[in-house]
Amino acid sequence: MAGYSRPLSFSERRGSVFSDELSLNTHSVKMSQQRPRGPPTPSMSTPAADFDQQLTGSPPPPPTPAASPGPSHSRPNWSSAEESEEVYLSELRQHFAKCSSPQRTRLLADLLNLCTSQQLSFVHQFVSPLLKKDPFTSLPDELCLRILSFIDDPKVLARASQVSRRWRDLLSDDMTWKNLCVKHDYQRRLSEVHPSMQLLPVIRPEIFPISHQDGAPTSHSYPGAIPQLPSITPGSLSLDGSSSAITTSRPRVKSYKSHFKQRYLVDAAWRTGGHNITRNITQDGGVVTSLHLTSKYIIVALDNAKIHVFDTEGNAQRTLQGHVMGVWAMVPWEDILVSGGCDRDVRVWDLKTGACLHTLRGHTSTVRCLKMSDANTAISGSRDTTLRVWDIRTGLCKNVLVGHQASVRCLEIKGDIVVSGSYDTTAKVWSISEGRCLHTLQGHYSQIYAIAFDGYRVATGSLDTSVRIWNAATGECQAVLQGHTSLVGQLQMRGGTLVTGGSDGSVRVWSLERFCPIHRLAAHDNSVTSLQFDDTRVVSGGSDGRVKVWDLKTGHLVRELITQGEAVWRVAFEEEKCVAMALKNSRTVMEVWSFSPPDEVLYERPFSLPQRVLDAPVPERPLSAFSLDYDKSGSVMQDVEMLDAGPSTAPLQQSRTNFFNDDDENL
Repeated sequence: MAGYSRPLSFSERRGSVFSDELSLNTHSVKMSQQRPRGPPTPSMSTPAADFDQQLTGSPPPPPTPAASPGPSHSRPNWSSAEESEEVYLSELRQHFAKCSSPQRTRLLADLLNLCTSQQLSFVHQFVSPLLKKDPFTSLPDELCLRILSFIDDPKVLARASQVSRRWRDLLSDDMTWKNLCVKHDYQRRLSEVHPSMQLLPVIRPEIFPISHQDGAPTSHSYPGAIPQLPSITPGSLSLDGSSSAITTSRPRVKSYKSHFKQRYLVDAAWRTGGHNITRNITQDGGVVTSLHLTSKYIIVALDNAKIHVFDTEGNAQRTLQGHVMGVWAMVPWEDILVSGGCDRDVRVWDLKTGACLHTLRGHTSTVRCLKMSDANTAISGSRDTTLRVWDIRTGLCKNVLVGHQASVRCLEIKGDIVVSGSYDTTAKVWSISEGRCLHTLQGHYSQIYAIAFDGYRVATGSLDTSVRIWNAATGECQAVLQGHTSLVGQLQMRGGTLVTGGSDGSVRVWSLERFCPIHRLAAHDNSVTSLQFDDTRVVSGGSDGRVKVWDLKTGHLVRELITQGEAVWRVAFEEEKCVAMALKNSRTVMEVWSFSPPDEVLYERPFSLPQRVLDAPVPERPLSAFSLDYDKSGSVMQDVEMLDAGPSTAPLQQSRTNFFNDDDENL
């Protein structure tokens, strides 16, 4: 052909470098490359308008996340090609490079019209990998994060963070995990939101009414009513609703991603994992009358007059001895414990030393219930029909509340208001400071065994099988909840939800807004002996020897923690720990379950996108994504502090509101 020298031989072409400078795009970028014989294949570097870089002899990988060409990508067979074909293709390349964009389009369209189906299939296999491009490499961060906000599966996000550095950096942005926290109702505690409250105890919704979003009134007209946000003294409630020292010992959560990891892994352990240890408490079958789990102690009272104190891992610390008969009530507050029993005495103990600080005498019959209104004041209810208000610093009785006609079986305190339930079938609302009865709640036909109080509403459970809801400000009965067929001896109220347990073995979840049942759980073969719930789960223990965990929102059984006991006396739990007292092989035993994720699972790889969180120490071997499954517990987690505010209670229904404040964060 005119204009061409003698074609190179096959061996010459293998080692030669094309000296023609080809224009690879419309910007006339000049590139040279070492090209093997024949046209490019999907595994080779291909001139394209998108690449403005010099191609080397080693082809770059396709853009993430495009798949590398596999066996399905056919390669043309050049074994039968003639030398003139290579010369013609070289001329065609030069002609195509000089063409304008419309000319190239017409040429390609004409060639494709001449192709067979098999050849078009080859073109499709060749072109598809070249067209795949990671959109996150060209889109702005704001748009990428908006796209990621529609993903609500954390496993998808965890796997996506391993695609590339760009994806990992995007998925390390806290807004993505903040949205996921909202979708999964992983709300934060007040101590994790307000820096000024870091030294205060965790405020549990069942203790103090944090907001009036559940339909509670915004103001109170009756004497002694607690304010919307009461002043907080050191100490809070034990897990069955009594006052104790629940303080958080872990460092604060720093990012939403850390917070989500922690909550997600803890929930996963509650479903299938966790680690438990068993401790023998007695060699005989002593009855456990009371159990409390605090941030420092596990405290167990028995009918043999002994009180056993353990650390939170279940290791014995000391035994408190002084009562001469069974201990039937106790309440911890930080390092102080107040107990009462059949010997009619109320004793104040120092949990650090085991010393009895005071013996409070005045009741003339068994002390059946105890609560604390603050660090210095305890209130006891007795079978002698009275309630007594004690100053535990001085050991003096401040007041005697008289009005019940039979044994005082249960009581609850919020602020300056105490409500008591009695075998005389009535409940009473008292002002502690005034020492007088504000309301008498009449309506039950038999003894009251259980009571719950959130500052606005009173719930009472009775031997007449009903549960009644009362307005604490007016004393009127708002609803009668029917459904149990036997004694209702277990009650817990939290926000707009009430959970009840009865001697018929059933557990029922009620809406306090509509006064109707949400779930009816056939929980146990016999009486429900212990019951507790939080925003996520319900834990019940029964005289059939089982401890069961239920999903609060669906009502489904999650798992059984204890299945082979003879009876379960008491159960108490917090977010990452559960303690159960049971009768096994005629021995009273304690099982301590831990659901804390291992520290190494919470490590995060550092990221390069601008963040709104405090700098955290970077582990030596960070992980790009976190494992979403584990089956054993670890040591205390290292959480860090999150910055923005907006506490709320996660709603039970599907219409979920955003309980984080989005106003101070903009992408």
